[in-house]
Amino acid sequence: MNTQVEASTSVSDVVKQVFSVIFVVAAVAAFYYFSEISLLYRVLGLVVVILAVVGLMLTTGLGQNLWGFVLEAKQEVRKVIWPTREETVRTTLLVFAMVFIVGLILWLLDMFLFWGVRFLTGQGG
Repeated sequence: MNTQVEASTSVSDVVKQVFSVIFVVAAVAAFYYFSEISLLYRVLGLVVVILAVVGLMLTTGLGQNLWGFVLEAKQEVRKVIWPTREETVRTTLLVFAMVFIVGLILWLLDMFLFWGVRFLTGQGG
């Protein structure tokens, strides 16, 4: 069990996070404000601002914790034992077969219940 104490957020981290939000909002507003400029340039400008904001956020404590989490997740994915192609195909076919069988059972149940209700209400001929 991983027990970590929440670290207090510094004032500079809060300022960086606030400016990051302001920059993203300003970039999106500029994207729509400069609608007469080519879409390619507006998208490139938006991407540049987003990358700068991500870089700024990675300098905060929260960003460093998130980056550490991403690196640990990458290590865990390497530890996964992936199924072989044969196992994947077999499992997929089994799922398709079970879905078909359950669908058939539900269709038959629905048909008999509908027949029974029509018989009990006198609507059947």
